[in-house]
Amino acid sequence: MMFAQTNDKVAAKAKKIHFSSLVMDTHIDVTPKLQGEWKFGERHTTGHIDQPRMKEGGLNGLFFSIFMPGTVTGPKAVNDAILRIAAVHKLAEDMPDQIMLCRTAADVREAHKKGKIAGLLGMEGGHMINNSLPVLRMYAELGVRYLTLTHSVNTDWADSSGDQPKSNGLSNFGKDVVRELNKLGIMVDISHVSDKTFWDALEVSKAPMIASHSSCRSISGHPRNMTDEMIKALAAKGGVIQINYLDSFIDPELYEWTQKTQAARRDLMQQFQNEPRETAMPKIREELVRQFGPAPKVSWERIVEHIDHAVKLVGVDHVGLGSDFDGGSMPVGMEDCTKLPQITEALLKKGYKEKDIRKILGLNTVRLLADVERIAGQMHSGK
Repeated sequence: MMFAQTNDKVAAKAKKIHFSSLVMDTHIDVTPKLQGEWKFGERHTTGHIDQPRMKEGGLNGLFFSIFMPGTVTGPKAVNDAILRIAAVHKLAEDMPDQIMLCRTAADVREAHKKGKIAGLLGMEGGHMINNSLPVLRMYAELGVRYLTLTHSVNTDWADSSGDQPKSNGLSNFGKDVVRELNKLGIMVDISHVSDKTFWDALEVSKAPMIASHSSCRSISGHPRNMTDEMIKALAAKGGVIQINYLDSFIDPELYEWTQKTQAARRDLMQQFQNEPRETAMPKIREELVRQFGPAPKVSWERIVEHIDHAVKLVGVDHVGLGSDFDGGSMPVGMEDCTKLPQITEALLKKGYKEKDIRKILGLNTVRLLADVERIAGQMHSGK
């Protein structure tokens, strides 16, 4: 009975911490839905996020991912990116009492103070700048606040973790992109990049960098995850690793299963490429199970394991949350953003202090954004 009471006290304290905190997620793939008839302000039974479920889960800050496959390049990539950015701008205009489009750390704090969702823009893939610094500057004017240097394939100037090396990391132009991002006050995002690209970007960047949605490779060997050495180097420069929730990234057994099924999955993706993701993915999963047997089940607690590993490695100031909601399959128990309070309760049970939990939930991300802004200001003033 005493144990139950203790658990009840922890749960009550966790709830109080969670729902009074700035809870930020640096990578959410809901943006394409905003371009159709789907309504962000309505509760849905599919997908991972909408405004009612954000409120239930205490999620009050997010980076809307401006995403398209790395195979979409040239002027079409720029045009499509602008349309996605415009959809987020329109959402903020349509829901001014609920969402505030933010460009700065101060904006995020103001949105939280006013009880609004802090909405920011993160661009997932350097292919969308079309090898042009002026286009990059245009995105900055439209509010983009991080650029993931690559997506799953190489750009002309940077190698991806999902492709064969081409530029040996960053090309000279790629290094110019990093310098320009520093000047613009846009965070350099190293999720999706090859290890060599990471080290090149770390060397070139004057500002701390972000891994907007990456987990720990020492727990699960997915190349999208970061090695302990990389996490330490990112943190030493003031950066933050935002832990990804995708089940195939955080669990070693499921990662091995996905490796075994990779070729078949690729063929099926091609087969269903003209079908909406929400209807295609269940069909693909069903066929993979038929061929290879069921995939291992992954518990949401793996997310906490990755958070805890990173904190033990580099300290609490360099870890945050980057779920990848709506970007893939979530672990059991993290079916959507309503389940987020579990993370706060789990950290509290592990002995994390309230102030440290608040850092992981969102304050580290705001601090990083402010640091990047400050360095951009110094670069403009010639300091």
